[in-house]
Amino acid sequence: MDLDPATVLDALDVLDALVASGRDPGCAVAVVRDGVVEVDHVAGTTDGHRAWTSDTLVMTYSVAKPFAALTVLDVVSEGALGLDDTVATVWPEYGAAGKSGTTVRHVLSHQSGLPVFGEEASGLAFDDREALVDLLARSAPAHEPGAGVAEHALTYGHLLDELVRRATGEDLATRFARICAGAGWDLHLRVPETDLDRVATVEEVAPGWRQDYERDPRWGPALGRPPGLLDPDVLNSARFRRTSFPAVALHASALALARFYDDVRRSDGLVAQRLGHELWKAYLEPAATGHDLVLDREVVWTLGFQRDVEDGRLEIGMGGAGGCSAWAEPDAGYGAAFVSRGLGRHDRGGDVWEAVRRAYAPNDRAG
Repeated sequence: MDLDPATVLDALDVLDALVASGRDPGCAVAVVRDGVVEVDHVAGTTDGHRAWTSDTLVMTYSVAKPFAALTVLDVVSEGALGLDDTVATVWPEYGAAGKSGTTVRHVLSHQSGLPVFGEEASGLAFDDREALVDLLARSAPAHEPGAGVAEHALTYGHLLDELVRRATGEDLATRFARICAGAGWDLHLRVPETDLDRVATVEEVAPGWRQDYERDPRWGPALGRPPGLLDPDVLNSARFRRTSFPAVALHASALALARFYDDVRRSDGLVAQRLGHELWKAYLEPAATGHDLVLDREVVWTLGFQRDVEDGRLEIGMGGAGGCSAWAEPDAGYGAAFVSRGLGRHDRGGDVWEAVRRAYAPNDRAG
């Protein structure tokens, strides 16, 4: 694919304009194609003073979910879990309250019927993992497992973490760190002590961003239980950054995300080799389709990602509540990411996404 330099520069100009206009305090965009870094551009600051750099980490909300899923699939690839095993096979307590038929596949594809923590979680600390997991085990599903689709906004990571713990004795964040170390990905579901100084300070950039979520009848329960995960003071604390909350607490650089998405789209990539061809296909291909009860729109979930078709172009990826996003376009042959420390809506990332798409049109790709 021969790129037009002007369209690539347009993507960089869009990022710079976001900061220059005051719409974003600090952000980055990266594009990787066939292992080659073609865009790695940063703008703004990490905290109002320090310049953003290529290795700056930032909390990305639900951009985390495919990585929690990858960790479970890694366990499946070793035979310690099966996609169609019931959760109760390794976690007997989970079979209560009408959930005995829930499978690992149901959880990975947001079909378990537990998209929110119960009201009891309103009184729990975000890092009280044991109490939150116990609450999930006791809770009744909102629908029969497998009979509906609803994004597991906060519950996804705890469900998958407990599966990994029960099947292997190892927690999900630790296993994910080993996967990343082997692949060379600067991605963290629990930030190491030595990397805390690389994490950008998040701040609200859209008036009412937090209140809009809290007042929404769908998102209020989905993101508000346990409390604190929409509070910048909590998100900026070492306590949160050192906690494994795998549904949302991915701290990542744009470049690391783009490297991963370039890899995961390729049948000869590290992910495909690690999982094996069939599991790799299941990771990327549709697993559940329908009207998502939390997102309130039609969604195609894989075992970890969302699949979307825009103007005939397939994308596989995931966005987060604050505005970060990462994706691959298989036909155009690249992986890309936009990350920001500004907590707002998706208009900023949308501008960057459109500029990247203009630069990387699939009909320009050779072969």
